[in-house]
Formats: sequence, C-alpha cells, structure tokens
Amino acid sequence: MTAIRGFAAKAAGARLEPHEYDPGPLGPEEVEIRVTHCGICHSDLSMIDNEWGISAYPLVAGHEAVGRITATGSDVTHLEAGQCVGLGWYAKSCMICPQCMAGDHNLCRVAEQTIVGRHGGFADRVRCHAAWAVPLPAGLDTAKAGPLFCGGITVFNPIVQCGVRPTNRAGVVGIGGLGHLALQFLRAWGCEVTAFSSSDSKRDEAMAMGAHRVINSRDPGQVRTVAGQLDFILVTVNVALDWDAYLAALAPRGRLHIVGAVLEPIPVHVFPLIMGQKAISASPLGSPATTALMLDFCARHGIAAVTEAFPLTRVNDALDHLRAGRARYRVVLENDLG
Repeated sequence: MTAIRGFAAKAAGARLEPHEYDPGPLGPEEVEIRVTHCGICHSDLSMIDNEWGISAYPLVAGHEAVGRITATGSDVTHLEAGQCVGLGWYAKSCMICPQCMAGDHNLCRVAEQTIVGRHGGFADRVRCHAAWAVPLPAGLDTAKAGPLFCGGITVFNPIVQCGVRPTNRAGVVGIGGLGHLALQFLRAWGCEVTAFSSSDSKRDEAMAMGAHRVINSRDPGQVRTVAGQLDFILVTVNVALDWDAYLAALAPRGRLHIVGAVLEPIPVHVFPLIMGQKAISASPLGSPATTALMLDFCARHGIAAVTEAFPLTRVNDALDHLRAGRARYRVVLENDLG
C-alpha cells in the first residue's frame, strides 16, 4: 500500500501541516476509502486542541468522510471497490458484545473512534471496519453528505431512540451545524417544531428549514410562552443553559435530550421532574443501521446539510472560518490532493 497523504496537527492547537503515514496491511475486516469530501465538526477542533485530554499527535482529524472504496479486506463480502460510502465518528466496534449483538454498535464499550488513536478523513484515504462504512443511497449529493455522518446522525438517532412521534411538539435548542439538520428531520417526521436561537438573524433561515416558530433563547419572556407545551426538546449546543426554564417548557412526560458536549455539570431540581414525570437523557451517535435509516430518510425527503466548501489544501482557512463562528452551517473539505 502507498502512503496516505493528509494534514495533521503536530501538537495541541497547532496549525495543520502536510503529513504522510504508512497505514500498513489492510485488515481482513477493513475497507480503505478514497476520500472525496470530509465535513468539519466542532469535535475536530476539540481534538486538535486536546480539549478532552484524549488526543495523540500527530493527529489527522476528520470524521465526516465520504468517498469510494478502493480496497476491501479478505473477509469483507458486503462491500466492493468503487462503492460510495461514508464514515463518521466510529471506525470500529467489537461485533460480539451484547450491545453490538443487539444492534447498538455505537454503545460498544471498546468501540474505536475514527480520530482517537487513529487517523481520520483530512486525507486522501481513510480506513475503518467494514461495518462502519455505510453506503450512500442514490439521490444523495456526495458533496453535502459528509455532515450527515456526524452532525446528522447525532440528532437523528435520539428521534428514533426516544420514540418521538409525528404528533409530538418538539423543540431544538441551537440552530447551528447540528440544529439546522434537527429542524429538517423533525419537520419531515411530522412534528410541530419550535426553534430556540440566541441569534435573531437566523429566524428566517430556521423557518425555511422547518421551524413553525422561532424563540429568542436570550429572552426569558419568550421562553416562558411555551411553558408546559413541548414533548421533546433536543439540546444541540455545548454551553450551559437555563436548564430550569427548558424543563418548565416540557409537557408532562416530556423529555429534555442533550447531544451537545456540555462540559459543566447540569444542576436541576428534582421535584419538577417528579411532578411532571419528566426525563433528562443524552446519547452518542447512532449505529450503522440507524445511520443507513437516516440516509434513506434524507433521500426520501430531500434533507441535506447547508454547506460551505473549501479545498483540503486550505484546511487551516476552513478551521479558522469555523473557529470564528462564521460557518453557515457546515464546512466541507473537497479533496484536491489528486
């Protein structure tokens, strides 16, 4: 195998530099993917900066990769060279634990993340266990599909896992890379959708992406107008909120579900939970099967990320664009390494 070329951070917070590495022999259950496009996620920034204390350098980030299979391991029978697939946060799971056997591969205790101890998709090629290379259905734009493999499945998975019904009233907190996809999913799911945004400038866009109404999350008075009304609230931001206000917005039996990586503890009062039989929950990304279901749902309903494109060789410019908060709403790198 020839060396894989990409861009790596050599230290925490460092600018990415050209980097080559020898991937070694392809494992019997692995596939190699020639990356055509790779989305950029805030988790890539967290890993580059070692915010979570789990990064190893040199670090080739990128976990929203889309491309075509160039090679398959000797035991891979369900995929073939030339097939278009995507790869998200997870690159491998054990396949034998109770969680994997039940179809919850994303809950495998020894699952390997694509950019934790491995090299990711800011490169011309990337490898993974074949189970995590999910084929793209016809009708999806490969240039926009990358963000579905992290941002998309992160917000789609709880809709399935939490049993959200088409008759539910749902809220989405944070209309960014995750939230703008959640609005589209919940609207197509059949829900009445409320968007909570700290920026009035996103109001028209949020309505166009599926919200029935938009509430300024910085205005306590506006938040109180939905008290007791929402069956499901999805929190996509990674910052502390007025948690009591959002719990108050839930109807009896309502659920506050968190997918944003909030680092601070969440202090809540128990009695409102007890009296309303309300719940607080969280989830990681979804399994390969749920990811495939999401992709089919996107193809059926014309759901896609709103993206901005940068060539891979300008990855640092793309990261700066995201750090500055200017991304609307997902940045995608296009492989121009040849």
